[in-house]
Amino acid sequence: MGKYWLAKSEPNTYSIEDLKRDGSTSWEGVRNYSARNNMRSMSVGDLVLFYHSNANPPGVVGVARVKREAYPDHFAWNKRSTYYDEKSTTDNPRWFMVDLEFVQAFDRLVPLDELKETKGLQNMVVTRRGRLSVQPVTKMEFDIVKRLGG
Repeated sequence: MGKYWLAKSEPNTYSIEDLKRDGSTSWEGVRNYSARNNMRSMSVGDLVLFYHSNANPPGVVGVARVKREAYPDHFAWNKRSTYYDEKSTTDNPRWFMVDLEFVQAFDRLVPLDELKETKGLQNMVVTRRGRLSVQPVTKMEFDIVKRLGG
């Protein structure tokens, strides 16, 4: 039995359309320990709500699937990367990433305001602690959001 997640990306950085075009991508650059720990708990086949953050309006735009479980984020070792972290090493990686694959784009964006007002989503992490870039979602929350998205 798989788990469910929500992952955020700014659409001008990497959108659901980019994922659809590419088929799959590495989800690198997460630099929050809670979000990193969530990624380390992901398993191949887990479903992920794809959320456009820093958008007007922000909201869920589709579904992805975990294609590869957590592995060290090698961008942390590249001094030229915006994700560089001198404290992360190949022997002791601090940061991890997963690979996600495209499943579907929703018929419509499900805005954050609607998530906050929808019965059954009042305890969803994104409606309470909006800043976490990778967060757990219950099966019920996933099903409700998927239905809202069409």
